[in-house]
Parts: sequence; C-alpha cells; structure tokens
Amino acid sequence: MRHGPPPHRALPRQGEPPAHRPVPLSSPAMPQPSRLRKSRPIYKRIPSGFGEFDRVLGGGIVPGSVVLVAGEPGIGKSTLLLETAGNVARNNPKKSVLYISGEESQAQVRMRASRINALQDNLLLASTTDLATVLGLIEQEKPSLAIVDSAQTIVSQDVDGISGGSTQVREVASALIDTAKTLDIPVMLVGHVTKDGSIAGPRTLEHLVDVVCQFEGDAQTALRLLHAAKNRFGPTDEVGCFDMSGEGIEEVSDPSGLFLSTEDAPVEGTCVTFTLDGHRSLPIEVQALVTKSVLPTPRRNTNGIDSNRLAMLSAVLYRHGHVNLLANDLYVSTIAGGLAKEPACDLAIVAALASAATSKPIARTTCAMGEISLTGQVRPVPQLSHRINEAARLGFTRAVVPTHRGRRGIKAVKGMEIVEVSSLRDALDALGVSKGR
Repeated sequence: MRHGPPPHRALPRQGEPPAHRPVPLSSPAMPQPSRLRKSRPIYKRIPSGFGEFDRVLGGGIVPGSVVLVAGEPGIGKSTLLLETAGNVARNNPKKSVLYISGEESQAQVRMRASRINALQDNLLLASTTDLATVLGLIEQEKPSLAIVDSAQTIVSQDVDGISGGSTQVREVASALIDTAKTLDIPVMLVGHVTKDGSIAGPRTLEHLVDVVCQFEGDAQTALRLLHAAKNRFGPTDEVGCFDMSGEGIEEVSDPSGLFLSTEDAPVEGTCVTFTLDGHRSLPIEVQALVTKSVLPTPRRNTNGIDSNRLAMLSAVLYRHGHVNLLANDLYVSTIAGGLAKEPACDLAIVAALASAATSKPIARTTCAMGEISLTGQVRPVPQLSHRINEAARLGFTRAVVPTHRGRRGIKAVKGMEIVEVSSLRDALDALGVSKGR
C-alpha cells in the first residue's frame, strides 16, 4: 500500500518551481479587459428614494457595494436607513429588501417602520446577532438591498472576542463584504462612534468598506447633515441636508428655509452670509445681541460660532471700525444649528454686531462674505463666485465682498449688485452700519 500524500498534493522536489493550480474560467479572479463588450451588463445604480442621499453616494447605491453610515447615538442613523429600505422596496415591488437589526426586536422595528410609513410587503425584517444567520438570510433571500444595524452588535462564532471588539468587527465586516461582492447585493451598515467622534472598531473597517458616510447634527435641533468621508464611486465633497421630525426624516433640497428667519422686514443685529460645505453653498443668518454689561467681565455667549473668533473680531471692530463693544455683553448665534465657523463668515459676524450696536438694520436682500484680518483688511475667500451665484438664486440683490485682486475681477451676476471692499471701515459703510468717521 502506498503511503504519503496523494499525487495531486505532492510537494515539489528541491530546486523545482512550485506547482500552480489553474484558475477556473468562471472565477471572479479571472482577468478581463477593461473595455467590456456592449453585450456585457453595466451596473445600474439603485435610487435610495432620497435625492440628497443619492447625491452624497455619487448618484445612487451601487450593486455589490458596502456603505457604512456612522453617527452619534440618537442622531437618526437607523431611521434614515429604515426609511431608505422602505423607499427601495416601494420602488422595486418585485424584489425584496432585507433589514436586519441586532439592537431591536422585529416588533420594535415594525413599530418604527409604521411610524415613518416605511412598511411594505416586500420589506423583510429580521432580528439576530449571529453572523452566520445574517449571511444565511442574505444568501437565501438575495434582496435588492440588505441593511445591517449595526456592525458592532453582530457576533461571529468562529473567532474569539466580545461583541463590538476589534476582532469581531473586522470578521463581521470582512464576511459581509465578501457576500456583497459575490452576490452583487448592496449592503448598508450602521456604525457606532466613540466619545471622540471616530467610528468604533478597528481602523481597517473604514478601509474595507466602499463608502463611509458621517451623519451629523445637533440632537437639540432638527437639522441633519450627511457627509461622505470616503467614496469609491463618487466625490467626497458633497453634503446632504435632512430634517428630522417625529414622522421620520425628510430631505431638504433647498436649505435656505432652515438657516434663514422668516421675517421680511429688516431687523437690527442680523446679517446673512454663505458658507461652503463641499460643492454646496449654504446660507447662514448670523444674529447678534449687544447689551450693557453689569458684570466686571462682560459675557461672550455664542452658538454656532467660535467664541475665540468672536473675541478677536470684537477687538478688531473696536480698533479699526471704531465701534466699542469691549464693555458690553455680546450674544451671537446662528439659526437652526448652522455653523458659521468658516473665516468667510467674519464679515457677517462683524456686521451683525455693528448693526446691533448702532441700531441700524441691514437690508434682508443684502449678504456679506469676507475674512477679516487683525489689521482690519477684508481678505478674499475661496469660491466667491459660487457663493454669489447661490445668493442670487435665493433672491439676494446685493453682496458685500472682498476686492478681487485678479486681472479679470469678479464675474457679474444678473440681478446682483456686487460691492467690493478692502477694509473693515469700507464694509461697514457699504452695509450702512458704521458710526461715522
């Protein structure tokens, strides 16, 4: 009787090259030309039902992709993905959509789906924390979209480690990615974040998935912003705006209604500016209140504005704008949780303070954009033309902006009066809130 390994597993002799197994012609590892024939199918993106979500993803959900959506607890990650599952199921009635929750029972998920009007006959709900069960459900149902909530609650019995640990999260993510690529089924994962705001688990989790989205917002306000920190199928400088309510999440295609007050008459202490978030220009209304202080150290309260920036701007306003607010209590805020921390918002902050101090309102159709230096100069800001075009689209007729130092100057915009200023005093004069020379 012959002993030893079978012939097909025989080890190569010393000095001989190792034997290589041929790659099957049907294997995904088989190389193919980059230009496929026209008869080959081309991936068609799946609409999520949210135009804002599709823009952040690069045009929709790519089959076989793995999308990680991370955010603070209670920010609305599960609600966003459950409503997305309902939209996809509604638009594709012949295919199923699978929503697997490792944090809630089926009854709890069904209750939430009923509240946000996401119940569909082809929307399948499951509750489990076992990875083998999750993979079995995906392979059995072969849905058009699979959502796992969350990656940190699923446990693999093949590896050691606690739920949410680095080893478990890496194993769960690798298995789901392999299933998604093999079956061409898009998978969306909910990711938890740590105290410092980073995604929980190993750093390799963000490298393994195709798209990493950050769902951000203040839990005290209804505004939610969706950013793509990584996207293999589209840009990473897009932002989606959403409005959180008791009936679910609604997309906001025109965010001007969120960040601007509804008052038509000009009010003292307000000024509108435009910030950039990726390719999107967002209007931000800055409101300021100036009162006489009765404390040895005047108050400087801010909301949506950097307090250190406010202290610097109030000093510049006193030195170069001749508006003394050093002995006053200053309260500066934005509307609906908007952030005015970009240097381009300096001019609007100073204008709102000067307007409140002089009791001179700024016209509602006027906006201001510019960075202010310690010397009182109004410095240029990036993509100024894009901001001006967005202001004109929203009905603004006058913009106070920094002087353009290029040869061509600022391109004229129909219906928009562009006032170029180079110093803080010139800007206050143009806005009508100066105290006079």
